[in-house]
Amino acid sequence: MRDVLVELAERVDRGETVGVGTVVATFSSAPRPPGAAMLVGADGAVVGSVSGGCVEGAVYELAQEVVHQGRPVLQRYGVTDDDAFAVGLTCGGIIDVYVEPVNRHNFPELPEVLEAVRAREPVAIATVVEHPEWVGRRLVVRPDRATGDIPSARAADAVADDARGLLAAGRSGTLHYGPDGQRRGEGMTVFVNSFEPPPRMLVFGAIDFAAAVARLGAFLGYRVTVCDARPVFATTSRFPEADEVVVDWPHRYLAAQADAGQLDERTVVAVLTHDPKFDVPLLEAALRLKLGYVGAMGSRRTHDDRLRRLREAGLAEDELAKLASPIGLDLGARTPEETAVSIAAEIIALRWGGGGGRLARGDGSIHK
Repeated sequence: MRDVLVELAERVDRGETVGVGTVVATFSSAPRPPGAAMLVGADGAVVGSVSGGCVEGAVYELAQEVVHQGRPVLQRYGVTDDDAFAVGLTCGGIIDVYVEPVNRHNFPELPEVLEAVRAREPVAIATVVEHPEWVGRRLVVRPDRATGDIPSARAADAVADDARGLLAAGRSGTLHYGPDGQRRGEGMTVFVNSFEPPPRMLVFGAIDFAAAVARLGAFLGYRVTVCDARPVFATTSRFPEADEVVVDWPHRYLAAQADAGQLDERTVVAVLTHDPKFDVPLLEAALRLKLGYVGAMGSRRTHDDRLRRLREAGLAEDELAKLASPIGLDLGARTPEETAVSIAAEIIALRWGGGGGRLARGDGSIHK
């Protein structure tokens, strides 16, 4: 829902009731993950997507109906539909979409959620999507508190505790309880939409390749920092897509960010400096942290020399094995933009367990 949140809040603030469809569960080869959302405004405008086009028309009509009737609906789309090719997922997947009317009265906490997301503070929306009486009730959950209108204190406490677990892991998903929040049983399903702060991409080396990587990193949803010790090159005008441009020695900046708790297992580090006095101390620090990806640009000869220097610095083989170098997938890239695509492709493949080969030459599931 992150990509439609601002539009939703603005429309609700103007007094609109907006139809919102949110993917709450997926099965098989579904094209969009839980949390993907589409809103339908009072003027008929559509923002966002729940399926990449497969069932948008059906969700659009259902959203209008839900707004008119004032009652939310949990709808399943996919190959189980009688008319799968008309409104289902022709790719063979199944998705559950929760469609609800949203306005000032039934979601007064929406401005609070938007404020937290803008401040990069962790927050989750836990919505009851199945229950004999409580469908549409919700909690807004933060690490230290929860507010909302789930009637049972027992159920609210259980949902808040479990939602915090999903929020800490940066995941959205469904939770199942008995009708009064019992840990075992059936009767209540809650969808937790987590808005964890965006993952970070740290690009070291203020060169033309860095500008392309920063641009693509921002496109993929990373909070991008470009860092270089040379103030003449590390300027915001050269890196307009970066969230911040820092003038500092790379290893010193990375260590300070780690000490401040600003890095996590989703953090991506791309070392593009080509200079041992910068990249060896930086990689020595990075490879000892729990990060999502550490890659370094350079030829195979540069890579071999870099490994020698890192071993001399005391890094173990299991630490060196975390280094993606030479950086990127073998796409035959030449330009900075093509190289940025190859780096992004490697990051995505490692994050989701992809092999990096051509889908046309494989078989089995596309989405892992």
